[in-house]
Amino acid sequence: MWLAFYNQEGIGDVLLLTSGTVADEHIETKSNDNVTVIYDEITKQPVSINIFGVAETLGLTGNGAIELHDEQVKSVNQLIQKAGFDIEISVDNSPKFVVGHVETCVPHEDSDHLSVTTIRVAADEVLQIVCGARNIAKGLKVLVALPGAVMPSGLIIWPGELRGVVSNGMVCSTRELELTHIEDYPGIWELKSDLPIGMPLSEVVAQYA
Repeated sequence: MWLAFYNQEGIGDVLLLTSGTVADEHIETKSNDNVTVIYDEITKQPVSINIFGVAETLGLTGNGAIELHDEQVKSVNQLIQKAGFDIEISVDNSPKFVVGHVETCVPHEDSDHLSVTTIRVAADEVLQIVCGARNIAKGLKVLVALPGAVMPSGLIIWPGELRGVVSNGMVCSTRELELTHIEDYPGIWELKSDLPIGMPLSEVVAQYA
């Protein structure tokens, strides 16, 4: 899964694509024509792609994280391959901030403040997420940032580990979501219990209007 970013005023006419992170000391860069690819030199996998001069070709709008429709993805892949790179990107435009139900919540064995939770985010999907909020508890409805979510701060949520435990997402507070006009309390956002699992953030906000 690739994420797309564009900010013509801030950095110029450059489409930024990313699929993960890499330590600075393991970055390998290759450029050809108007395409620059950043690889992880250990895995040899591409983690970022910068494509220059794309505004007219792709008709890009927006500032920050953007969604690419199917025709734009097709054009992006043509530009990448025309530049000589054997890479094909794909995107997932499904909602990345959704209602989840905390099914289990136990203390992290190597921390005095972290909890290991399992959270149902869809009828057929349960994620393990490590959470540091004091008010996390079994049975709560919470707002989950799924892998691939981009927080208002610009932080990208990737699968990872916290103190050796796999964590696939983040349980959010209203402060992290910049929704303090709805509620402004420490800890995660405890949602209304009747909100359906998987409801996207935009619909959740409407419930509090």
